[in-house]
Amino acid sequence: MIEVPDVFARTTVAREGEPGERWLSELPVIVAELLERWACVQDGGLTHGGVGLVVPVVRRDQRPAVLKVSFPHPGNVHEPDAFAAWAGNGAVLLYERDDARYAMLLERADPSSLGETETDEDVIASVAGELSRRLAVPAPAHLPRLAERAGEWRDELDRDARELAHGMPDRVLDFARATVRDLGRDQPDTLVHGDLHARNILRAEREPWLAVDPKGYAGDQGYDGANFLKTRAFSLLAAPDLRAAAFRILDVFAESAGLDRDRLRHWAQLHAVQAAFWARRHGFRVARGGPELDRLTAFAEELAEILARRPSSTRAR
Repeated sequence: MIEVPDVFARTTVAREGEPGERWLSELPVIVAELLERWACVQDGGLTHGGVGLVVPVVRRDQRPAVLKVSFPHPGNVHEPDAFAAWAGNGAVLLYERDDARYAMLLERADPSSLGETETDEDVIASVAGELSRRLAVPAPAHLPRLAERAGEWRDELDRDARELAHGMPDRVLDFARATVRDLGRDQPDTLVHGDLHARNILRAEREPWLAVDPKGYAGDQGYDGANFLKTRAFSLLAAPDLRAAAFRILDVFAESAGLDRDRLRHWAQLHAVQAAFWARRHGFRVARGGPELDRLTAFAEELAEILARRPSSTRAR
């Protein structure tokens, strides 16, 4: 039987409470039964993400793989659907799935991520953009549609602007509302990763880089590009010129992904406004309060204002 890592157990219980405790108590048996069913043996130490335990294994045919078992949550339902639709094109291969147990047997990739092994922002944005382009395939019909969330986004913007103190001018909020109105309600049926960032892009043998941990939505590819920019926050905070650095990342990502730069800017600005309001209402995982939360909140608001203005030039080198 496996021994669940302490950090994973503590964070799961802190987030999920009693249901998390029950799931953790069942997890060793779940893993043992899946290893037997899929004819695998453990092949190394356990790792984990925010919601999933990852067990490196060797299959009966001696191929390396990983068994991933996630906490049962609506946000994890469509991960195997996305992998199945991609069939290894830009993402790890799906070998087996057990939807009732939120479990998958996946192609093993190197645990080192794009964010850990690369420091050049152009390279990071280019790799992520290229993967975004390849992952933009027709979405399975049963995936949740981002367009159906447009009304929720509009209502949240209005409620947060009314209830929360903030430093964003009306024109910045109006820009975000216009994005919801003009882009949010009419989105293509394209498969969207939903959480594309440098830590979810791993080194691999079959290809240089492969995506992992998708949410699996149908919508606008620009949604992924906007999320990617948001996750470069600490790099952008260290940049001598935030405006130039932000537009540079968007420019490189858009060119590699085959996206319209201005459309991507609109999505990115909406994400920045949403992040600023989220910070004021909930805090961030990396900062629940204090000076660091204030710094990140001010950054999100500044980024939202910058992106609401069209750049004079966005041409990539």
